[in-house]
Amino acid sequence: MKETKIKITLITKNDHRFLYNLLKERDPRANISHKKMPTYDEHLKFIKSKPYDKWYVVKFGELKIGSVYLTSQNEIGIFIKKSFQKKGFGKTILSELIKKSPRKRYLANVSPKNTNSEKFFKSNGFKFIQKTYEIELSD
Repeated sequence: MKETKIKITLITKNDHRFLYNLLKERDPRANISHKKMPTYDEHLKFIKSKPYDKWYVVKFGELKIGSVYLTSQNEIGIFIKKSFQKKGFGKTILSELIKKSPRKRYLANVSPKNTNSEKFFKSNGFKFIQKTYEIELSD
């Protein structure tokens, strides 16, 4: 893999369908951002709400292979298409994000069921700082 082939570019309207298809690949058990798959219209509404400080599409050459975002609280989210996972792209994507959006501190909220993501962030210098608990009450 050539690191120079990885680029991150701010999302545009042309990326909406790709982002939705990428979301469909996520394992819902390892996800902390949503409990069920949204409809495409719900997804568009989410994108239009500008939920992240920076949201990029990850490209390998001209091929879209994932997305990475940074929240206003400096939380990072990275998702790579399954067919491109475990190929060494994550470290380069993280590095590109840090170059384009420098901060003093970055956080990564990871589901305890997402052991691959835990290992990735630990191997890239992140340290464990907290456990978070949730209760959901019915209406």
